[in-house]
Amino acid sequence: MSTDPTGCPPATDMAAWQAARDELLVREKAHTREGDAIAAARRRLPMVEVDGSTPVTGPVGAVPFLSLFEGRDRLVVYQHMWHDGAPHQGQCEGCTTTAWHLHDATYLHAHGVSLAILTTGPWEEVHPFTAFMGYRRVPWYSVRDAPAPIGGDMGHLASFLRDGDRVFLTYRTTGRGNEAVNFSMSLLDMTPYGRGEDWEDVPDGWPAGRHACWSWRTDAEGTPTGGGASRPLPQWARPGATPVTTTGRRGGP
Repeated sequence: MSTDPTGCPPATDMAAWQAARDELLVREKAHTREGDAIAAARRRLPMVEVDGSTPVTGPVGAVPFLSLFEGRDRLVVYQHMWHDGAPHQGQCEGCTTTAWHLHDATYLHAHGVSLAILTTGPWEEVHPFTAFMGYRRVPWYSVRDAPAPIGGDMGHLASFLRDGDRVFLTYRTTGRGNEAVNFSMSLLDMTPYGRGEDWEDVPDGWPAGRHACWSWRTDAEGTPTGGGASRPLPQWARPGATPVTTTGRRGGP
């Protein structure tokens, strides 16, 4: 089928659309089954023990990492990058996309899974940031002095298992693996123009894509930019979010 020069899908009748949709559905089902097979292999990965007594700092001060399970046997964490000394607008826009999609853990709790967000930022900086962002239902902790994989490199989703007082790392992913919790990307992938990123395979005549993550920061007028007048996108809706002239990141504008 040819692409309309205006960059829209070709118009057709319902029967032809359904036939094309059914053809694609065969591939989608194969993709789903392969995802199930990968999940089965993930469940069979070995695990490595970590020190559950490692102190992490949260709203009540230092607590052992084991306490983040809240009595459940499984724990999923997102490890949020941090720019020391930066104001709210200077914090990581990529990690913001993940944390923003992790506002509530009700359904995880129903399956015996706890959820927490970890960061290497000092708690005296992290606490006002979480208050500004409105993060109230999922607890945050500073793991500034904790060894990997509790501390260390950030930007990961990780799964831990508790066996009594023993704690084990069972899975960890980063990069596009973090999209597992980002439903916005999945919804964009369902639309004709996708994410609008330049790596996507699109028909001739489609709107030109931009670099990956182009929409994650904007200025006060909503124009996507990574410049000094930008904030991570969700921040503009937060109470007290005013226009800025700098991201305030050390070593940057």
